[in-house]
Amino acid sequence: MIKKLKDIRFYGLTFNIAAAVFIIVFSTPFFTEARLMPYLYNSGINSLGALVCVALYYGCIMHKGEGIRAFRILIILVCACFVINEIICYTVGVPDSRMLCFAFCLLSKLIDLAMIFLFYLYVRETLGFEGRPARAAEKIIPILMAAQTLVLLLNIITPITFTVTAEGMYQGTEIGLIEEVFLILTSVVTTVLIFMSHNPINQKAAALTFIILPLIEFILIGGKFGEASQYGVVLMSLIVMYCVIFNAKSRKLASTETELNMATEIQSGMLPSIFPAFPDRTEFDIYACMDPAKEVGGDFYDFFMTDNDHIAIVIADVSGKGVPAALFMMSSKILINDHAIMGGSPAEILERVNKQICKNNEAHMFVTVWLGILEISTGKLTTASAGHEYPIINVNGKYELLKDKHGLALGAFGMSKYSDTELQLKKGDSIFVYTDGVAEATDANNQLFGTDRTIDALNAIPEGASQKEILDGVRFAVDAFVKEAPQFDDLTMVGLKYNGIS
Repeated sequence: MIKKLKDIRFYGLTFNIAAAVFIIVFSTPFFTEARLMPYLYNSGINSLGALVCVALYYGCIMHKGEGIRAFRILIILVCACFVINEIICYTVGVPDSRMLCFAFCLLSKLIDLAMIFLFYLYVRETLGFEGRPARAAEKIIPILMAAQTLVLLLNIITPITFTVTAEGMYQGTEIGLIEEVFLILTSVVTTVLIFMSHNPINQKAAALTFIILPLIEFILIGGKFGEASQYGVVLMSLIVMYCVIFNAKSRKLASTETELNMATEIQSGMLPSIFPAFPDRTEFDIYACMDPAKEVGGDFYDFFMTDNDHIAIVIADVSGKGVPAALFMMSSKILINDHAIMGGSPAEILERVNKQICKNNEAHMFVTVWLGILEISTGKLTTASAGHEYPIINVNGKYELLKDKHGLALGAFGMSKYSDTELQLKKGDSIFVYTDGVAEATDANNQLFGTDRTIDALNAIPEGASQKEILDGVRFAVDAFVKEAPQFDDLTMVGLKYNGIS
């Protein structure tokens, strides 16, 4: 529902400013004409309310999110009600304007109904309504709104809740006193719940009270929308609720942001980030990079010497994103590192790690892994893949896809078996491994960057480029392809070139 609302933030600001100027200019006769002086207080409330609307709208104009979009439209409608109320005050008591006054009164009631519904959309998105209260509200609110709309439209035929007399005077029904008592009760209950809104349950209770009680009031007694004080109550309640909700949300966001920053630092600290990684080893050139889609990601890479003649290269992609994936990523990385140092071929290492992960995998997460071990003295590269992307190799001066043997992702099945693939690298040969964030990078038209474009980007890089320049070149090609489209997946790459023994 909220997604269908157009984001008219700057048009809305223009409207609010224009409405405030109109009310202030239009209020001049209330100081000079005797028939309008009794409504001077109402006009003052309208002017002040419109100015508050401008300030409130400006304050939230740069906020993003579907809930705040509904809130901005809500403020526009509140300001429109002040304009309409100013016109109603001007036309009251003028017989020739009876129909105009009636039309504006009816429009004011309908707009106020829309205001309540928009406020419901706002708090539902902001506070995250869920469970039984959310399901009840979803059923009750449309029924109440439909009933109220019917009652309002019936006023065109017969004065059920209000009328405008032949003399042009607004006249409510005989239950006006009940309406005043109900309005006070609603305001008091809502205000108490707002000031008690130190926890999510009370926040939601306050919001639902502010939404449902006025709807019941409007159905039972119609409401006397000719009084500007009612608009003041509505506007002030909106302002207070806005501050309460965003105060709570800001505290949660600040706490979450601190935790995410710490998680990001911990994750980054676990990945090799100093290059050249082995300054005293000229037999190979290695470089890696990771760009998470969120503050913390599920991808990881690693490379380390298992002994003086062997280097292990790892790249992996954990299912899911965010903190859970990062935690699973860190435990997987440690297990792979420990088992690789213990010895064995890449396939044997992955089998042992898979069994270890499956023993304590209550979250049912999994990780795709590509593991390669290079024998530096001979150039023999032995690899094994647990459901990871195919590597891209350059053994003849041109990058090509290597379709090595695949097994299931680690954590998927405890008895999974893996197979080794052996390559003989010559001096100048290289290998490029990556996560699916590269091939599945998507542009605004939902077109994938794809493996073919990745290979083309690699082959377009000048011969003799360093591994850092090669990875930077691929990233540049990805960015040029997706342009302004958001990054939905982590983007991780590792490049290794074999220089041979000097």
